[in-house]
Amino acid sequence: MEPLSWFDIIGRILWQFMPVWIALVLTFALSITYRRKLGLYGKLFDSRIGMVGFAIVAFWLFTALFADFIATHDPLAQGRGMRNAWPGDPMRRAAEGAYEYYLLGGDTRARDIFSRAVMGAREVLMIAPFAAMISFMIGISLGLPAGYIGGRLDTGLTFVANLVLAFPVILLFFLLVAPEIQATAIPTVMAGVLFVVPVLFFMVLFNSRYYIQPFKRNIYVGLVLIFGFWAYSGLAFNADPLGFWGMSPNMLNVFVAVVFVNAPTVFRIVRGITMDIKTRDYVAAAQTRGEGPWYIMLWEILPNARGPLIVDFCLRIGYTTILLGTLGFFGLGVSPESPDWGSTINDGRSVLRSHPHLALVPALSLMSLVLGLNLLADGLREESLKD
Repeated sequence: MEPLSWFDIIGRILWQFMPVWIALVLTFALSITYRRKLGLYGKLFDSRIGMVGFAIVAFWLFTALFADFIATHDPLAQGRGMRNAWPGDPMRRAAEGAYEYYLLGGDTRARDIFSRAVMGAREVLMIAPFAAMISFMIGISLGLPAGYIGGRLDTGLTFVANLVLAFPVILLFFLLVAPEIQATAIPTVMAGVLFVVPVLFFMVLFNSRYYIQPFKRNIYVGLVLIFGFWAYSGLAFNADPLGFWGMSPNMLNVFVAVVFVNAPTVFRIVRGITMDIKTRDYVAAAQTRGEGPWYIMLWEILPNARGPLIVDFCLRIGYTTILLGTLGFFGLGVSPESPDWGSTINDGRSVLRSHPHLALVPALSLMSLVLGLNLLADGLREESLKD
């Protein structure tokens, strides 16, 4: 078979992404139709920058979701004679029913670059958003009382946060994900401490909201305890009896490192916002009504801090994506064979002059996702300032 032309390559790639295009069209159609009822998310579609950023981020989210249908080959499979193949090269002795071409070429180990880029989106988006979410829960859980109560509690928590932030981020990452650290119980102990915070956060959230409604409070808190500790046992200790929740040691190590590094920064942001908002009249009114401290922090202060926090959440996912790419580039990612973009860029750098496409495809993928997150954050900031 003859190699594909660039016109054919682009056409075939667009066809492989058909599930993504359909999902994007449906998402935009429904969002624009009902945007006036969707709060800040709906207002995002009044911002051109926000719409562009959302489109890019949604593209990669749907790519990760439908990766099994988009990828043309197993991202770990090696094709005979396809080492450093050029885009559009046909496979030699392809098995019956297998896709006949490497649409974006093959890497130094004869693996399909297109499939690895697609599956790499899943690897990145399995870690970055959820790690940022847990970082925010930890930062919120500590930053609210530090800013609202103040005193020795504020001094102690701020000192610990500054102590962590005093280390260079990259060096701290390298230390936390080093194989020597992974061989010890340190990652598991840190996971046990960090991952319990979201469970406690939701327990306090519902308890403070429905304190005078015992029936609802018991239902919500009970559900949090059941599902929270079920997920906690699997994610932190890989002890889920049903096998639904779990993380490989490499992924747990990276996940813990991301959460540990990001949480102090979120803490400082939440603390600063809380110190400003606690002087507002509606907080004084809640205090006059006799509301408890946690109710005021979680149901009066936190909702009014959502704008800056949502913007920072989007930016932090972008920072985390870059950090994951950096770790993968230096061989400290989730696993040596992982199709994450950082590892793929590292594989292609040795032949960068002769075969630039090996590193260019994952690099552009990483850049586009971070760009989309930054544009999305700009759009959210622009709309939140209008409230």
